[in-house]
Amino acid sequence: MAFIDYYKILGLAKNASEKDIKKAYRKLARKYHPDLNPNDKEAEKKFKEVNEAHAVLGNPENRKKYDEYGEHWQHAEEYEKARKQQQYQQSDFGGFDRRTQGDFSDFFESMFGGRSSRTQGRQYSFRGQDFHADLQLDLKDVYRTHKRIVTVNNKNIRITIPAGVVNGQIIKIKGYGGTGISGGPNGDLYIQFSIVNSTKFKRDKDNLYTSVDLDLYTAILGGTITVDTFDGKAKLTIQPETKNGTKVKLKGKGFPKYKKEGQFGDLYITYQLQLPTNLSEKEKQLFSELQKLR
Repeated sequence: MAFIDYYKILGLAKNASEKDIKKAYRKLARKYHPDLNPNDKEAEKKFKEVNEAHAVLGNPENRKKYDEYGEHWQHAEEYEKARKQQQYQQSDFGGFDRRTQGDFSDFFESMFGGRSSRTQGRQYSFRGQDFHADLQLDLKDVYRTHKRIVTVNNKNIRITIPAGVVNGQIIKIKGYGGTGISGGPNGDLYIQFSIVNSTKFKRDKDNLYTSVDLDLYTAILGGTITVDTFDGKAKLTIQPETKNGTKVKLKGKGFPKYKKEGQFGDLYITYQLQLPTNLSEKEKQLFSELQKLR
C-alpha cells in the first residue's frame, strides 16, 4: 500500500492541532464539494482525498497510529498482537533478541504476507479498522428521513439519514468500516453530522423559533395573517391590541423528533410590531386627532 501524506493533503504540519485539522478539512471539503463542482473529476478526486485524510487525522486514535506506523497504520493493532505472539513463541527457545527483529516492514510482511514453519497452520483473524467521517448537511436536509450516498475511503456508501438528527450527533453504520483480516469481522463506520442553518428558523432541540412582522393597524384592531412554517404556511388570528413581542405557540409545527415517527416539537412565533412610515398629510392628521382623543 503506497504511503499517503494526509498532512500534505490538508496543507498542515505534523504538529497541527485538532482545531487546525477541523478548520482545514471544512475549508477544503467546501472548496471541492461535488455540489459546487459538478462534473469536475479532479475536484471529485480531491474531495475524496480530503475526506480520507480527515477520517484519519480527525480521529485522535487513528492519527496516533498513522504517525507511528505510516502506511501500515490500519493494521497497527494486528502488528502489535502478532509481535507479542512472536515474542512469546521465541521466548520458549531461549528468549527474544530485539537485534534480530529487523526492519518494521520486513517483520510486518513476515506476519501477514507469509508464515514460518514455527507458525505454520496457526491462523490469526482480526477485526477491520473503524472508519470515521463528517457529513455536512443543511437544516432543511434533516427535516425528513432520506437516503444519501457518502464517500469514505474512495467507496460510495448509501446510508439512511433519520429525520431530526442534531448537530454533532454520531451514528454508527455496522460493518461498513475496514475489511476484516483472515476472516475477521469488518469494522464499523461512524458518521458525525455537521448541520448548518440557512433558514429563518432557530432550532432548539425539537422546537423552532421565528419572528413575524405585524403591522400597527392589525395589532390594534385585530385580524388574520398568514405565516410561514418550516414545511408550509399557517393562518393565525390576531387579537385586538396585541403588544409588540407577543409570543404564540403552534403545537406540532416544530422539528421532527429523532426516531419518533410522526412526532414533532412546537413552533414559537414572536410578533414584531412595524410602525408605518412615509405618512401622508391625511394620515398624520388622523393620528393627531387620535392623539387628542387619548
